[in-house]
Amino acid sequence: MHTSTLGVNEDTGGKLVDETYRYNGPFYSEYTRTKAEAQHLAESFIADGLPLVIVMPGLTYGPGDPSTVHQTLHLYLQRQLPMIPQRWAFCWAHIDDMARAHILAMEKGKPGETYIIGGPMHTVVDAMTELEQMTGIPAPRAVPAVFFKTMSVVMGVVEIFVPLPETYTREGLRGMAGVTYIGDNSKARRELGYNPRPLKEGLAETLQHEMRLLGMRP
Repeated sequence: MHTSTLGVNEDTGGKLVDETYRYNGPFYSEYTRTKAEAQHLAESFIADGLPLVIVMPGLTYGPGDPSTVHQTLHLYLQRQLPMIPQRWAFCWAHIDDMARAHILAMEKGKPGETYIIGGPMHTVVDAMTELEQMTGIPAPRAVPAVFFKTMSVVMGVVEIFVPLPETYTREGLRGMAGVTYIGDNSKARRELGYNPRPLKEGLAETLQHEMRLLGMRP
């Protein structure tokens, strides 16, 4: 089995694409570019007869996650997240559902097939609205995506002279500028029995975990 990512499709422009969708660049980041190359290599092995199954996760979150989702939650809980981009969207899958999807793909996946195993599609604004309802902490201000596109150009110059955190680099800001990394998981539901939990349910568990890490009362 080969684990790819919905990121190889880059910005789908709000379209919920399926496994037949193809994107050939340019890519916003080295991560998505190299993941796309790896998937193309896996597909070439399949064409040569290797009985390989490819899975394409979306955004993975949950307790123990060290990614930018974890960092963003901490900033939000400490009221240090000033703004978020409008229209920035992912297919959100809880880590336990993602692990289960991999097992299902190994047990039931058809050799040579690709399965999108992202969870339900939501914008980051949707997620922050859910968090505000759970905690009472105001959600960050949602600003037009063009602001982040403009900032990415500015930071592209600044980063030549000053080291920047990943989120504030040209690459990081461009990847947040209203980009949608989304895909339709109907095939995985139908053929694998994949059934990811709703975002609200997964966020509630994750939120309690992150609050405990910060010494806050869940």
